[in-house]
Amino acid sequence: MTLPARTTLNWGPWYRRSPFFQATLRAGCSAYDVYQHMYHPNTYGDPVEEYWALVNDVTLWDVSVERIVEITGPDASAFTNLLTCRDLMKCAVKQGKYVLMTAEDGGIVNDPVLLRVEENRWWLALADSDAGLYAMGVAVNSGMDVKVGHPEVYPVQVQGPKAKDTMRDLFGDWILDMKYYWCDEANLDGIPVVISRTGWTAVVGYEIYLRDPSRGDDLWERILAAGKPYGIRVTPSSDIRRMEAGIFDWGSDIGLENNPFEITGLERLVEEQEADYIGKAALERIRKEGVSRKLVGIELDGDPVEQPTQHWPAAHHGKQVGYVTDACYSPRLEKNIGYVWVPIDLAGPGTRLEIDTDGGARSAATVSIPFVDPQKKVPAA
Repeated sequence: MTLPARTTLNWGPWYRRSPFFQATLRAGCSAYDVYQHMYHPNTYGDPVEEYWALVNDVTLWDVSVERIVEITGPDASAFTNLLTCRDLMKCAVKQGKYVLMTAEDGGIVNDPVLLRVEENRWWLALADSDAGLYAMGVAVNSGMDVKVGHPEVYPVQVQGPKAKDTMRDLFGDWILDMKYYWCDEANLDGIPVVISRTGWTAVVGYEIYLRDPSRGDDLWERILAAGKPYGIRVTPSSDIRRMEAGIFDWGSDIGLENNPFEITGLERLVEEQEADYIGKAALERIRKEGVSRKLVGIELDGDPVEQPTQHWPAAHHGKQVGYVTDACYSPRLEKNIGYVWVPIDLAGPGTRLEIDTDGGARSAATVSIPFVDPQKKVPAA
């Protein structure tokens, strides 16, 4: 539904600004959305030009909205393992993992990037849900010696094939030895940070977690200076690239009502393990019984689509069977791509669907995902 012309959305101090907020204004951000109760930069310029900057060069994003949940204390490891269906007993100090926080029924509470910063210090970089409050509630009733909180930590992402050059010039040659999904602490001219080889792009990239919010402008300007020889560009996160890569958006594509076995590619994150975790009984039952629906890829025919403002109904032979969660035009593939929820018997590639988009009806077909680099070799390069 389109808002009436006179409708105003009110903003106030209950929405937080990041330490990089003024820098994003200087960079030309013209629109923000709200994510984790914070302003999230989402519009600078042409999304297609920004996509090519990400794919070919290097980009800088303010992603402070990835609110950090910090878990510390003698029982921090056992408690963190309780929150996710991944086996964290296999996670070394300074290693990271993409994890799913699960509810008792197997639903997905959040899908954060996890970093084991120290032996008994774990960070969860959240998607857009109040999973920190969920973790606090679990802690109260766990009987474990842990502390759960939101530290003053604010990440930015440096993403693109020239990110390595930028980061080397910024931090030194040691950064080139950092492996995909690992992290380390660093100090940049007195600015304390944690650096990880992660990102929401499935291209080469890093996240820099600022630990002193008073130094936001200092860190931002140093990154821009280091990236200037490589054509660095300030952009929002790229929905085009994340869809090409088969990356999902919590709240748009997946949520609390979904379990990992319903989502293409996330089944692998339900790891069989001796330790108990929230949702284990439900997920092991679902593993055996199977699921009735699936989130899969879709290609839509016709001219380039505009990204949905709401889910688009999907029909098969005139009967609504599901919905498209998100879609975009991929300049590289020269196709409209996205994700669609369908019954399990329609989830195979090649199922023809009719999609009721914001701009009218479209023919479409289900496809396998990821659309690009299915072996995920590019980000690990």
